[in-house]
Amino acid sequence: MQLPSSSLHRIGVAPWRLSGVVCTALLNDPRQLAALGDAVHQAPHKAPPAHPVLAMRPRNTWAADGDAIAVPADPGLVRTGAGLGIVIGTACSAVPVAQALDHVAGYLVANDLSLPIASHYRPNARLMARDGFCPLGATVVPAAGVADPDALAVRLLIDGRPSWQGSTGGRTRGVARLVSDVSGFMTLMPGDVLLLGIDADAPTARIGQAMTVEIAGIGRLHNTLVAEAA
Repeated sequence: MQLPSSSLHRIGVAPWRLSGVVCTALLNDPRQLAALGDAVHQAPHKAPPAHPVLAMRPRNTWAADGDAIAVPADPGLVRTGAGLGIVIGTACSAVPVAQALDHVAGYLVANDLSLPIASHYRPNARLMARDGFCPLGATVVPAAGVADPDALAVRLLIDGRPSWQGSTGGRTRGVARLVSDVSGFMTLMPGDVLLLGIDADAPTARIGQAMTVEIAGIGRLHNTLVAEAA
């Protein structure tokens, strides 16, 4: 799904826009990795991940602020994913951590949805890469206006009532480390978006409910869940 033109913003110097590449960092909350226990030592990997674990969020998953998101009747709910989107401003490859933020154009609000996942160890793509399951905020806040992207308060409201609150901090890889480590195995280009990853205790929301994600200093993102047509 192509986002409306109003959501494909210029994020710095023309012709920078969201490129169409959106990746989310899995297992970036250390509690998720700890919950896997001995599974990380089993085949095929036989060891905990040494590098960021990414999942692509293709264009069909994109949704805009205000969009209704279709959910299958079975199970009738989604795992929410309130979090920060990191918008790349200049191409970077194998960039050091100390220079990583120099390549960030800005930040946006995201809600990285999936059908309920029993384990974040090799999750099935059909649970994540569904139409509209990656709403992205309509505003990219310039990086220069964000003093510390790893210390932003995040809040999720369901039907207007506070349901969860957390922070962009406490990740295995904070913003600079994530950009640096990902650039070590793939070149990041202007307009690419990295999602910092969701919290281990992210709540669920059901068909008929409205979700609002708020990140201090970045903005808010509102979507409703509707039943998927048969």
